[in-house]
Amino acid sequence: MALIGTLIGIIIALLILGVIWWAIQQLLPMIPLPEPIRKIVYVLLVVIVALIAIYIILALLQAVGVSVPLFHSVR
Repeated sequence: MALIGTLIGIIIALLILGVIWWAIQQLLPMIPLPEPIRKIVYVLLVVIVALIAIYIILALLQAVGVSVPLFHSVR
């Protein structure tokens, strides 16, 4: 039963991250920035969203009892 809750939690977390990502992509072109700085901001946002997604997924998997090597201390 906990596995179903974890899967639902992962789906909800990824949906929230997806909506945030969509909003950032819609608003970023409205900010007047030179192209190199715009690319740097975009890459940083991709890295931040990816790290948040990995952290959320690992925390939810640990709640079920799935241990991932090297990331077992996520709480």
